Amino acid sequence: MTTDPNASDERSTRTDEHDERSADATPDDGTGTPADDAGPADDEPEIVDGRTIEHLLTDHERDIASTAEGTDATAAKRPTLDLPRLELGRRDFMKAGAAVGAMSGLAGCTSILADEEGDDSGSAAASGEHKVAPGEHDEYYGFLSGGHTGEIRVVGIPSMRELMRIPVFQAESARGYGHDAKTSQMLEEEGDGHVWGDTHHPRVSQTDNDYDGRWLFVNDKANGRMARVDLEYFETDAITNVPNCQGVHGACMQLPDTQLVFGVGEFRVPMPNDGRDVDDPDEYGSVLTAIDPETMDIEWQVEVDGNMDNGDGGKEGRWFFATGYNSEEGVTESEMTQADRDYVKAFDIPAIWDAVENGEYEEISGVPVVDGTMDSSLNEGDRPIVRYVATPKSPHGVSVTPDGNYAIASGKLDPSCTVIDIEAIAEVDDPQEAIVGQPRIGMGPLHTAYDGRGHAYTTTFIDSEVVKWDYEAAVEAEAGSEEPVVDRHDVHYNPGHLIAAESYTASPQGDYLISLNKLSKDRFLPVGPIHPENDQLFHIGDDDAGLELIKDKPSYPEPHDASVVHKDKIDPAKTWDTDDYEIDYVAEGEESFERIDDSTVEIEMWARRNEFSFPEVTLQEGDEVTLRISNVETTSDVIHSIAIPEYDINLALAPQDTREVTFTADEPGVFWAYCAYFCSALHLEMRSRILVEPDE
Repeated sequence: MTTDPNASDERSTRTDEHDERSADATPDDGTGTPADDAGPADDEPEIVDGRTIEHLLTDHERDIASTAEGTDATAAKRPTLDLPRLELGRRDFMKAGAAVGAMSGLAGCTSILADEEGDDSGSAAASGEHKVAPGEHDEYYGFLSGGHTGEIRVVGIPSMRELMRIPVFQAESARGYGHDAKTSQMLEEEGDGHVWGDTHHPRVSQTDNDYDGRWLFVNDKANGRMARVDLEYFETDAITNVPNCQGVHGACMQLPDTQLVFGVGEFRVPMPNDGRDVDDPDEYGSVLTAIDPETMDIEWQVEVDGNMDNGDGGKEGRWFFATGYNSEEGVTESEMTQADRDYVKAFDIPAIWDAVENGEYEEISGVPVVDGTMDSSLNEGDRPIVRYVATPKSPHGVSVTPDGNYAIASGKLDPSCTVIDIEAIAEVDDPQEAIVGQPRIGMGPLHTAYDGRGHAYTTTFIDSEVVKWDYEAAVEAEAGSEEPVVDRHDVHYNPGHLIAAESYTASPQGDYLISLNKLSKDRFLPVGPIHPENDQLFHIGDDDAGLELIKDKPSYPEPHDASVVHKDKIDPAKTWDTDDYEIDYVAEGEESFERIDDSTVEIEMWARRNEFSFPEVTLQEGDEVTLRISNVETTSDVIHSIAIPEYDINLALAPQDTREVTFTADEPGVFWAYCAYFCSALHLEMRSRILVEPDE
C-alpha cells in the first residue's frame, strides 16, 4: 500500500493537538462557560463528576494499567499523573474511567480529526447520508453474538435495526425452538443437561475467501459446544458437544473454502474429564478441535501447552492461529501471571492431518488427540505441527490481514500489537524471527479488524478507543513506535470486539465498522443497575475524514463478536421447501387421527388462516400423543403456530413448514389449542378443542 506522507504528517499533528486539548481543556460547568475552578491544586486529587480520578478506575483496570507500560521494545513515554501503582496520561484516565464530568457536555464521541469549528463525527448521521428510510433495505446483515442468551442477533447495517434473533443454545418460544421434536432433541442430546449457552464468535462460511451465505458457525464459551446455523432459513440445524474441553472460546474456519471449523478450547481440564487427575494440574490440557462443516463430526483435536483464547485462519489453508495465556499452567490468578510472556500458537493443518493419518495420536473420549505440546516429538524436526510464537503477556485477539500476509495479535496487558509474518513462520528456525512489527497502539488492545486499504482498526479497552493504523507501516517502523497510528476515536465505553464490513474475508468492503462496547453508563435512559451495552457504528470509508460516528445502539448484554455480510451474499428462503426436512408434509385432505393402541395416538393435521384441520380431538387420560402439523399457506410471512399451554407446547410454523411434537395427556379436562401468531381478522377464532376423558 502507498501512503501520502503529507497526510500522515497532518494526521500525526492533529493527534498531538487532540492530546493537548484533552489534557489541558478548561472544565465546563455545563452551560458553555468555563468553570471558576479550572483544575485541582497541586496538592489536591483530580476530581471528575464529584469523584476522585482514582475512584473512576475499577481494581481490574488499575491492575491492567499498572502492567501496561509495555516491554522494553514497546514502552513509550507520555505525560503522567503521579498516583500509586499507576503511570498514565490525563487523557488515559478520562478514557479508563469513562469519565463524564467536563466531557459529558459533548453530545457524541469526538474524533481527533474534527475541525476547529467544532464539527464532530455526528455530522454524517445528521446529513442523512447513512440513513435507511422506512421501507428501504439495509446494505448489510450484521450477525452479532448474544452472549449469555445463547443466541445470534441479526441487525441491518447501517440502520442497526434488529431484524431477528436466532436461538442456538437455549429454548425460545417465539420461534418454537426447543419445543418441537427435532430441536428439543438436538438441545437435549448435545446439551448434556445444560439449558443455556454463551455465544461469542459467529463466523459465516466462505468459498474462495469470500462469504458464500450457506452457514454460520458459533461457539458456546460456557459448555464446550459448537453450533451451525442454516442461513437459508436462519435456523440452528446442528450442535456438536466437544469432549476433552470445558469452554470453546474462539471459533473460526480453515480457509479458503471452509474445509474445517475450529473450536478453540480455553479451560484446561483432565482428558478425559471423568474424575481422574482432579488434583494434578500438570495433567490438565486444552485442545484445538477440528470439525467437519458438512457433518459437524469431530475430526481431531490438538493438545497444547497453556490455555487458549481467540483464533483465526490463514487465507491459503495451511495455518491456523490461536492466542494463549497461562503459559505457567497455573490454576489461580497469581500462578497464571508469573511469566512475562505468553504465546500465539500457529497450527500447521496439513502436518496435523499427516500425524492423524499416520496414527500418531491418542484416542480420548472417542476423538483422535494429537500431542502438540512444546515437548512433543511431533514438534521436533523441520515440520513441527505447532509453532509457539512468544508475545507479551496474555495476548487476546488474533486476526489475519485480508491479503493473508500477517497474523496480528493484540496485547491486552501490553500497549502493542504483534505483527507476525505468516510466510516466514515455516522458514525461520526461531518462531520469534517471524515477528516483523510491534506498534504501540494504546492501553489494553483487544481485537483488530480491517478495511481492505491496508488499515487495521484495534479496540483499546482501557483507553476506550478505536485506533486506526497502517500495518505495512508498522512493519517498517521500530518496535514500540506510534508512527503507524493514523487516527483514534473515543467510544463509550471499554470496547471489546469490533468488526468491519466483511473484515474476515480477503476483500473487506471498507465502509462500516461496529465497536461492541462493554459499558454504556450514561449513554441511554437508565433501566436499573444492569445497563444496556453500546454498539457504536462508524463510517470508515473516507480516509481523509477519519472515523465518523453514525449512531449508538443499545444492546442487551452481552454481545462479543460479529460478522458483517453484504446482503447480496445471503439468500434467505421466503417459505419452507418441503424437501429440506425429514418428516412428511401434511397437505389439505391428508389429515388423519389414528389410535395405534390403547395408549398411543398419532395426529397429522394442518393449519391455515382461521382454522386447524381438526376443530376437536378426543383423547384418553394417559395417551401418548404424537402431533405433526403443517402450515399449508404459500404466501410469504403468514405465520401460524399451535400453542397448547397445558402441555408446554408452542410450535411456530412458517409457510410450508412442518413440525412434530410428542406429549402425554396426563390430566383429564378441556384444553384449547390455539394459534399464537396474529394471522387474520378471525385469528382469535382459530382454535381446536382438546377433550381428555378421564381414565376409568
